[in-house]
Amino acid sequence: MRIVITGASSGIGEALARHYASAGTVLGLISRRASRPPLPGEIVEYQADVTDVPALERAAQDFLGRFGAPDLVIANAGIGVGTRGDDLADVEKLRRVLDVNVAGLAATLAAFAPAMQRAGRGTLAGIASVAAFRGLAGNGAYSASKAAAIKWMESLRAELHGTGVSVVCVCPGYIDTPMTRVNRFRMPFLLPSDEAARRIARAIAARRRLAVVPWQMAAVSVLLRTMPGWLYDRLAARAPRKPRDVPL
Repeated sequence: MRIVITGASSGIGEALARHYASAGTVLGLISRRASRPPLPGEIVEYQADVTDVPALERAAQDFLGRFGAPDLVIANAGIGVGTRGDDLADVEKLRRVLDVNVAGLAATLAAFAPAMQRAGRGTLAGIASVAAFRGLAGNGAYSASKAAAIKWMESLRAELHGTGVSVVCVCPGYIDTPMTRVNRFRMPFLLPSDEAARRIARAIAARRRLAVVPWQMAAVSVLLRTMPGWLYDRLAARAPRKPRDVPL
């Protein structure tokens, strides 16, 4: 298999790289930081920020030129930070989060989609979040970005219908990664990153249009989406907030 993963230097991306690495696999790993423990198989590393579209395009063209169209591309790179909608200073945080989590995801998939369409096969996968289903108090930038990512991928899936290329969107709950370790509150159904990677890989292999990991958070997501606004507002207002002082 030929697989490309962004945000591969830490967190879910690093766990996915470990999961997929094998003697018969070519892994193209794109991240801002290129150092990581050795992995089996053929590993090609690209040091690039997904918001740097020319750099991302160069990485994609190098991979395509050497290995052909990938079987799987996972747009995983993402960032998060606490924000408040009533603080003008947090608008710059919003811009950065949207740039990475939405535009970066879109650029990653677009860099490989044409070659995969020509090949008539493969899967484009994006990592969103359960946070997308309702606006979380104190985490509006992240919630907005992941909601936008879901809608972008839904549109892409419709655009690629009938081409042989599948589009999969995965929404994890709380995963034990550097991004969540800064949280100062209890995180329900927290998964180790390696277990999360296994479950995400299963959802991708099944070509599920929208998958929530773990199943307990899938049940929570249904509750969130169906809860009346007046009740959600009352409960969410009392929920713990993500720290606002995390560097992006």
